[in-house]
Amino acid sequence: MQEATFLILTALATGPQHGYGIIATVREISAGRVNLRAGTLYTALDRLRTDKLISVDREEIVDNRLRRYYRLSPEGAERLAAEASRLEANARAALSRLQPAEGAFA
Repeated sequence: MQEATFLILTALATGPQHGYGIIATVREISAGRVNLRAGTLYTALDRLRTDKLISVDREEIVDNRLRRYYRLSPEGAERLAAEASRLEANARAALSRLQPAEGAFA
C-alpha cells in the first residue's frame, strides 16, 4: 500500500471528513512530511471508492459549493489494520537488527 493511501485511510479512521479535512489530517499525522495536493487526493479518493475501501458519507452545500464527506468502509478498516500490522512488524524487525550493530554506525 502506498504511503498516501495509508495516510488517507488513517485520516478517515476517526470518522468522516471532507477533502480539505483529509489533507489537513494527513499533514498532521505525518508531522508535515506529507502534503497532499487536491488533484492527488481526489484521484486517490476515486480509486479508494472503486476499491470499496471508502464510501461517501454525506454531501452538503457550503458557500455554493458541494462538500463531500468520505468515511472508511469495513473493508477499508480491515485493510488499514492489516497494513498497520505489517508495517509494525517490519519496523520491529529493522529495530531489532539495528540494536546489536548500534556501535557500527557511530
